Amino acid sequence: MCHSPWARAALSLSTVAGIVMASVGQPAMAIAEPSTEKSRVVMGKASKGADVSTRSRAVDQLPLGDLPGWRQVFLEDFAEPAPRGEFLEIYKDRWGAYKEGWKDTSGNGTYSPSRVLSVKDGNLDFLLHSEDTKSFVAAPFPKIPDAAKRYGRYSVRFRADAVEGYKVAWLLWPESDAWSDGEIDFPEGRLTRTIKGYSHCVDRPRDNCLGIDTGASFQEWHVATTEWTAGRVTFYLDGLQVGTTTRSVPSTPMRWVLQTETRVAADAPDTDARGHVEVDWVAAWARD
Repeated sequence: MCHSPWARAALSLSTVAGIVMASVGQPAMAIAEPSTEKSRVVMGKASKGADVSTRSRAVDQLPLGDLPGWRQVFLEDFAEPAPRGEFLEIYKDRWGAYKEGWKDTSGNGTYSPSRVLSVKDGNLDFLLHSEDTKSFVAAPFPKIPDAAKRYGRYSVRFRADAVEGYKVAWLLWPESDAWSDGEIDFPEGRLTRTIKGYSHCVDRPRDNCLGIDTGASFQEWHVATTEWTAGRVTFYLDGLQVGTTTRSVPSTPMRWVLQTETRVAADAPDTDARGHVEVDWVAAWARD
């Protein structure tokens, strides 16, 4: 339940087509239970020495290729290391981020991709921390093509440390920057609590037309998927449907942002609060 600083800044980013990092593979399978193992399969080979025969359940694996009714348009496995401060340079063709110095939703955090984002061990790493009295956060976004900006399927594999005072609100935000066009957030929640999801009502975005609490911890690896189609929003966690609605569903183009910030309606985090959010992979599909 957070809106984007784009609305306050009244700035728009130019559209840049996303690229697919890997070609057609087998679609991911829906499964019943989450896994805490971290394993990926890239072009038929397990990454980082993992044994294919003992890899984690299919929902955790890098989802190469199309799915029934969906055409894959973006895939990122963070294979190239990027030291802190260099992520946006090394990944500039595929990723952007909220600008340095923008304030987050609460006003207590400062967006600083140069201080927060890096890629190591095949993960995008957010180092949430303070320097002096400033709490630094980041909101990177994949440069997905227009085909997946008005309806799409969006999946991310992630975990986080239990860092007090920080949260995620990974959202679909209107390209119009008008909150009245709606907002879709999944996963959302304080990192010390459980994973939630929301779909804000069109024309009355302070109300939620869908609100769910999965009961799952941010400290375990999970795959969160949002399916947004004409007249319906559906959330999946680890392959299981955890919420759906047909009420007041957004219908205008949206951008997908991994908005990571300080807790809303609270004091600034303690200056010694420090920890990581990790993203294993990101994938997006357009309607076929």
